[in-house]
Amino acid sequence: MPSLKDIKRRIVSVEKTQQITRAMRMVAAAKLRRATEAIESARPYAERMRQTLIEVASAAGPEVELPLLATRPERRVAALVVITSDRGLAGAFNANVLKSAERLATVLSREVERLEIVAVGRKATQYFRRHRRDQLAESHEIGANVRYDMAALLADTLAGRYATGGLDQVTLIYNEFVSTLTQRPREVQLLPFEAPAGDDAGEGGHEALPYSFEPSAEELLKTLVPKAIEVEVFRALLENQAGEHAARMTAMENATRNTEELIEKLTLEYNRARQAAITKELVEIVTGAQALD
Repeated sequence: MPSLKDIKRRIVSVEKTQQITRAMRMVAAAKLRRATEAIESARPYAERMRQTLIEVASAAGPEVELPLLATRPERRVAALVVITSDRGLAGAFNANVLKSAERLATVLSREVERLEIVAVGRKATQYFRRHRRDQLAESHEIGANVRYDMAALLADTLAGRYATGGLDQVTLIYNEFVSTLTQRPREVQLLPFEAPAGDDAGEGGHEALPYSFEPSAEELLKTLVPKAIEVEVFRALLENQAGEHAARMTAMENATRNTEELIEKLTLEYNRARQAAITKELVEIVTGAQALD
């Protein structure tokens, strides 16, 4: 049976852990508010960007061909961009997306000649260095805050390789922020960039639109498609960032609750041990007094 000193030491240790988990929860909650505002602002922009791209592609017609919209008949080299967080202590947040990425990587490895994995986030880098080192092509850290220039650089690199034939398919996989309690892995085909034409603009393509294009729709597509790819990567990073803070806040809240329960259990154990020690001392005193009589 542990001594009173050992139990007291454990109580103090758990109380210090509780202070840490409470502080981490408060920090995650503050960061979550900012991250939620960022993703709620980015979503309408990304959706409107895609809608505009659809309208311009419809006006341009099927005869316009762009490298970033062209589907390769034969897929030889595919890239899988896996986005996680840099830090842990976020429950199953990173494990869920890595599990989905591993499953998708297994499928793609059978379908293409070579699979390249681009790890964004320290946790993704650590995982694929252990499990798929030969397929890990690039690794990036996100840092304290998501920056658009980082997303643009990554998107431009992938788009450049796709346009020159170095890649035949690029897939994004990340955690989508649904709510504070829910983050789900999402797979998005980044390249070839899908911009369906015809259905949304009606018959006649650009004739159904209440405006004309200057310069031509084809020239606009050359600018809009790379920009839309950058926005898609940026949105994925923002979704992942908001999900990370939400998952960490929930995990720290659960950890704080567990420390409270453990402190109650240890306090009860301490009181029982203390009562037993007092009872033992009283018995020894009474026994000694009786021996003197």
